[in-house]
Amino acid sequence: MTEAVQTPLVEATHSKRVFSGIQPSGGLTLGNYLGALKRFAEAQNQGIETIYCIVDLHAITVWQDPAKLRQATRELAAGFIASGVDPARSILFNQSQVGAHAELAWLFNCVARMGWLSRMTQFKDKAGKNRENASVGLFAYPNLMAADIMVYHATHVPVGEDQKQHLELTRDIAIKFNNDFGVNFFPVVEPVIEGAATRVMSLRDGTKKMSKSDPSDQSRINLTDDADAIAQKIRKAKTDAEPLPETPEGLEGRPEARNLVNIYAALSDKTQAEVLAEYAGQGFGAFKPALADLAVSSLTPISDEMQRLLQDVGEIDRILGEGAERADAIARPILEQTYEIVGMVRSRRG
Repeated sequence: MTEAVQTPLVEATHSKRVFSGIQPSGGLTLGNYLGALKRFAEAQNQGIETIYCIVDLHAITVWQDPAKLRQATRELAAGFIASGVDPARSILFNQSQVGAHAELAWLFNCVARMGWLSRMTQFKDKAGKNRENASVGLFAYPNLMAADIMVYHATHVPVGEDQKQHLELTRDIAIKFNNDFGVNFFPVVEPVIEGAATRVMSLRDGTKKMSKSDPSDQSRINLTDDADAIAQKIRKAKTDAEPLPETPEGLEGRPEARNLVNIYAALSDKTQAEVLAEYAGQGFGAFKPALADLAVSSLTPISDEMQRLLQDVGEIDRILGEGAERADAIARPILEQTYEIVGMVRSRRG
């Protein structure tokens, strides 16, 4: 008779671990760099384990052309690496290569409540008036996002303001699971929202987020833009007629001015106050050229490196595959313990 294989149930100890993911939807912008990629690279210097995921399973909640999805996945991987994420220091992989994400998401589908998901504002925004024709995946993907985080027992997640609600759901699922089964297994994750430009706004409208879906290419700086395009977009960015104030309080009611100051601060690793102390009283005729020079010097090396990396997709695929193996080595034991806690018989060998 085969002896059942038992995974011992233990109270988990949660060492600090950072996880974050980005959808491979194509067209990386300055907003992606300042709001995510730059901070991901900086987190590697904090002595914390960092896991970064290209969430291709999330991408297919709406229709994706397969060839374009593969291209966007590789382009995003190149963007991570060109922005300073070192695959030797961080784990970098695409989500679909680690099956534990989808498996844990199903368990969380059975923990999360319909009412919780119904309140997700992003589903309402993306589904619009055609909710009956939206995919089940689009409705339930916050549970997959929770699984992405919890399958690594991540404790900290860098997020933008628009993702805070989903992180609250992740916390709710972790708390309910722990309470339902009388364990202290999943950590209650903490959001990490920091930096001067965690939400970069459109260069044409300072009240709207910079987005690759905006019809106007002048509204955004793409990470693939060359130096001339970057400088030209900064010079043509919408501003007002007032000079820059002496303090951040003077930016109230001036969304375009605030956005450009935030971009300068984030690219130069300064605060709003430090930037304004340097340019107070000056108009945008002086400030925009300085910002253009800074943006060009900061971003063109990233664009050049992305282009170099994309010349060898085999190397990108190798990096993602090795990252997936390292990710699976962490995720699979956590998933197996989750199955044990839930009451699943785990007797398969190998």
